[in-house]
Amino acid sequence: MTTGATPELAEAIQRGYDRRDRADTAPTIAHFEALLAEHPDHPVLAYEVGGAYDTAGEEETARGHYERAPALGLDGDVLRRCLCQYASTLRWLGELDESLVVLDRARREFPDSDSVRVFRALTLNDAQRSDEALAALLTVVTVHAEATDLGGWAAGLRGLAQWLAEGRPD
Repeated sequence: MTTGATPELAEAIQRGYDRRDRADTAPTIAHFEALLAEHPDHPVLAYEVGGAYDTAGEEETARGHYERAPALGLDGDVLRRCLCQYASTLRWLGELDESLVVLDRARREFPDSDSVRVFRALTLNDAQRSDEALAALLTVVTVHAEATDLGGWAAGLRGLAQWLAEGRPD
């Protein structure tokens, strides 16, 4: 199955995003799980369910959906987003080598992606490879300082930047 979604399915996915409440993710999870139950092998829905669980802090559950989506044929920009989010989930789970494997795949498939560079820098930083992390970030800000493809991740990344600036909890 290809990544493409019918206009009706695309609208249903958008409704899930429009109603999303990061403070109460259960309705979003239920929405995307119901869509996936109706279309059990749709790669975009597997990815969206993963993202809903990821937002809820349920990384182990998200992981399985992120792994399944590419196997179902996810492609294009949605694949890029999936690989970034999957790698980020692996990073939060402490699986840094696995995260880098996913990001290296993303880098091969999307060599010009700033989001891949940023998520890779986050993993490199956690892996105590700060010079590589800083180099990746400097590439993003110096090559495309006026615009990036970070989109909806900007708010979350600002929050992460603040968390890092305040110091990691023990």
